[in-house]
Amino acid sequence: MLKRLVTHRRRIAAALLLLIALITLACNVLITSSTSSRIYGDAAALPVNDVGLVLGSGLPGSPLYPNPHFKVRTEAAAYLYRIGKVKHLLLSGDNSRPGYNEPAAMKVALLKLGVPETALTLDYAGLRTLDSVARAHEVFGLRKLTVITDDFHASRAVFLASHFGVDAVAFTPDPVPFRWSAQSRLREVAARVRAVADVYVLNKQPRYLGPEVKIDPAKDRPQ
Repeated sequence: MLKRLVTHRRRIAAALLLLIALITLACNVLITSSTSSRIYGDAAALPVNDVGLVLGSGLPGSPLYPNPHFKVRTEAAAYLYRIGKVKHLLLSGDNSRPGYNEPAAMKVALLKLGVPETALTLDYAGLRTLDSVARAHEVFGLRKLTVITDDFHASRAVFLASHFGVDAVAFTPDPVPFRWSAQSRLREVAARVRAVADVYVLNKQPRYLGPEVKIDPAKDRPQ
């Protein structure tokens, strides 16, 4: 009797694991397949948009232990600005606790890379990718933009942007080597499941909104 009960429980556990695996696979395929045509690794082929949305990736780190995701995103943003693929950069990240300010860190890095302060707007309430893209629409009034982020993150960002009424494309710079990005790539698999649930089940909304902030890229570049 005990042996039969153990076997039954193992079958239930195996069925649950299989179901979780199938749901995870389906969510990942849905997000990647529905956004693949809107993600660009070649800047020459990238459509021009007024605003580039740079998504937070933590702080830059130290010289001994740098954050490679921060580096590739900020350098890609500065590059797109220099070649005229975007006219303004919206820096969206987490500033939910004292001493931790992703948008301000991105601003410092971009100023060092030659982007003028007038071409930068900071969004301090980009707590999640969902918050960043939803606020780009609701707070900053954007209907079109270029998301600037890592290759593994771009599909989810474009998927969520589309849900919140933003016509988005994404630019992905050269990938961070796997030995430094493996953990982030693994987390992204689960994050895509959560994104599908947020959109189709939970109707998740950003934690904070606020008054509208006008971005006018026409005023940013010298005439």
